[in-house]
Amino acid sequence: MGWKAAQKLIHHWKILRGDNVVIIRGKDKGETGIIKRVIRTQNRVIVEGKNLVKKHIKQGQGHEGGIFTVEAPLHVSNVQVLDPVTGKPCKVGYRYLEDGAKVRVSRGIGASGSMIPRPEILKIRTTPRPTVVGPKDTPLDLVSEKTYDAKTGMGVPDL
Repeated sequence: MGWKAAQKLIHHWKILRGDNVVIIRGKDKGETGIIKRVIRTQNRVIVEGKNLVKKHIKQGQGHEGGIFTVEAPLHVSNVQVLDPVTGKPCKVGYRYLEDGAKVRVSRGIGASGSMIPRPEILKIRTTPRPTVVGPKDTPLDLVSEKTYDAKTGMGVPDL
C-alpha cells in the first residue's frame, strides 16, 4: 500500500464483525449477509458467502491443489448495516443513554432511529485470559496494599 492510500484509512469504524449488512454495489447488489472479517488496513470487509471468486491454488506439501471458490473482500463503502426494525439499509450513529452507556443507532432516510445491538460474536475472545499467575505478575496482596492516604498525607515522598 502506498503512502497516499494509507492517509485515507477509516479511523472510526462503525461496521463491526458479526453485523448484518446489505451489499449496495457490485455483482451481489441487494443481497444481505453477515460480516465474517474486517480488514482495517485496507478498508475492506469479507461478507459470509458473498462476492465469491475462483482461486487457483497450486498443490503443495500437505494440501491438494485445484480451483477453489473463496470470498473476496468488499470495500467498506459498498456495504450498509441493516436497520433491525425496518430491515432496510441505514447509516450508523452513536447516542448516549441516560445511564451513560454509548450505543449505536440507525440514522438516515427511512431509518427507525432504533438501537443497533452489538454483535454477540465480539464477546467471544480469540485468546483466552490467563488463569495461572505467571512469574511477572504482581501478587494480589501487594496490589491491594494501601500506600497513600489523602486525608493525612501519609505516603507522600519527601523531596
